[in-house]
Parts: sequence; structure tokens; C-alpha cells
Amino acid sequence: MKTELFDYNLPDSQIARHPTEERDGGRLLVLDGETIEHDEVRSISERIPTGALLVLNDTRVRRARLLGQRVTSADRGPQPALGGRVELLLLEQLGRSSDGRERWHALGRASKPLRLGAKVRVEMLEAEVIGRLAENGVLELAISAPVDVESALERVGHVPIPPYLARDDEPLDRERYQTVYAARTGSVAAPTAGLHFTPQILARLAERGVLCERLELEVGLGTFRPVSVDDLDDHAMHEERFMVTPRLVEAVAAARTRGAPVVALGTTVVRALESAADPQQPGLVRATDERTRLLIQPGYRFQVVDALFTNFHQPKSTLLALVAAFAGHERILQAYRVALAEGYRFLSYGDAMWIPRRA
Repeated sequence: MKTELFDYNLPDSQIARHPTEERDGGRLLVLDGETIEHDEVRSISERIPTGALLVLNDTRVRRARLLGQRVTSADRGPQPALGGRVELLLLEQLGRSSDGRERWHALGRASKPLRLGAKVRVEMLEAEVIGRLAENGVLELAISAPVDVESALERVGHVPIPPYLARDDEPLDRERYQTVYAARTGSVAAPTAGLHFTPQILARLAERGVLCERLELEVGLGTFRPVSVDDLDDHAMHEERFMVTPRLVEAVAAARTRGAPVVALGTTVVRALESAADPQQPGLVRATDERTRLLIQPGYRFQVVDALFTNFHQPKSTLLALVAAFAGHERILQAYRVALAEGYRFLSYGDAMWIPRRA
């Protein structure tokens, strides 16, 4: 499908640069059939049907952004000569090198290219470029530190808020760019639909008989990258690891038995559930721990997801294509036009949509 069909004009003034004062303080556009309603996010605790299965992505965002300096001296001592500024974004741990250093995939930005052998110092960390993936410019780093790198990131790393926010991370982002139910660290971006949910919303859903289960999808940087090709079919979809547990498999099967909808809290949940769809048993999922490159666009036939809570997404993005596939292309673009005219806030810290079960 042509990428231009997912384009729309998003004024800078409607990109939410900061979260609302309260997590559930955003607005909610309800797209129910051909009807558009306006509500508040906190009303979602009353809108999800009793008995429904709500699936959450409980990945935790790591403080993956590092600001350091290039090491310009061969001196390996504690105070090497330092040069220009370097920014690193750690994407994924790969294991350890033969000398015991942790190996990571990362993106790097500096005034001069980071070639093989280049070293970067970030406080207690020192990273050396030991490889590069030719197809996408991702670096392979060997990192030494007095503690494990994940622990070091909690001390010296910055929250990797999306680049379209056009600001540096702030102390508030440490709490608000993380869901209240986040568990194992693994993502460089938040599953942003979940940022709206509070313990109170989850408690109210439980009171009403809505069952909540979790999966894990490690959100990658590709989620923010707009599509640069003319046709979505030619887009090199980013790869993300996900895990569906036997417990969730049983919960989906039980929902089918009682005729209850499976509700996805965010597009990352949609991608994981649809990637885990059981080809032998329509509507059910398989227990799995794997990687997915699934691209969902109009024409895709959904196997698992019945209803969706989601944010408003960037123009020409795979996320907008996914939502258009779920709700209908013209229908979703009309909803976006209404949201823009009504002053809704867009993207990660913006307002949300509720798209109930399809007929």
C-alpha cells in the first residue's frame, strides 16, 4: 500500500512535549463503528466489557542513552585524554567478549565517524567499537565497567525519550516514560498506550471482572522511524523480541470459550499477539519466545485482537498503518482529522483512542 496514504499534517503545536499532570488525565477519542465520541482516558475502566481479557506489554524501558566523550589517548588509565562528545543508544545486550567485556548493539552519533577501535568514555563506562552491521549502521560495542552495564545505566544513563519531543530528558521522564506495571528491562522505547494506565484504573477493571494478563515485547528504535519508501511492501520492518507465556495462552483460550473479547493495550501488544497466532487454531495463540518482523497494514486479517486502546501515531508510520488495518483506512484518517480539529495531543505523551470490538 502506498505510504502517502498514511500521511497527514501534524502541527508541532499538537505534539505533546510533556505528559499530562496526572497519568490518566488525557482525553479519549472513542471510535465505535462510524460514531466518534469524546471522553476522558480514565473512563476506559468503564468501557472495556466485563469478562474481557486485557493484555498488557510489561517491558521496562532502560536508561539507554549515554552522553560521553571520545578517548583520544592510548592511555588506559583512569584519566585518559578525552575528545569530542559522543552519544550512544544501547539497543540490546549480546553476551560477553573473550576478555569478559559486555557486548552490545548500539547506535552512535559523533562529529566524526565511530570507526572500528574507537573508544568512548561515559563516567564509569568505557565502550570500544568492535563491529558494525552494514545494513543499518548499528554498532557492536564491547563495554567495560566496575558493575554490570544494566546497573551502570541506572546511574549514568538518560531516558531515551523519542526524538520528536525535541528536548532533553528531564527527571519527570524517569517515572512517566515507564508504565506502572513495567517488569523486566529490555526496551529502548515505552509501550506508550500503557503510560495512561494507573493502579486505580487496573483495580477498577478487576472489580468489574476484566481479566488482565501480560506479555513482553522489547520495543525497539524502529518504532519511531518513519517509513522512507514509497510502498509499505518495500519497507524493511524492524525486528523485535517478544514472549508469550503458557499462562497467556490459557487466558486467550478461556476468553474464546466464554465469548469475551481480547483487548490489546497498545500496538506492541497487537504485534506480539498476532505474531503468536496459532495457525492451527484460529483465534488462539502459541507460547513462544522469538523475534518478529510482522508488518500489519490494511488488508491484514486479524487473528487474535478484538479491541484496541492506542495513542495517536506519527504520519507515514508503521504504527498508523497497523491502526488503519484494524479500524479501516478512511475511518482512522477521519478520526485523526477530527482529533486534530478538536485539539487532541499527539504521539507518546499525547491523548488516546479506544476502538471497541469489531463487528
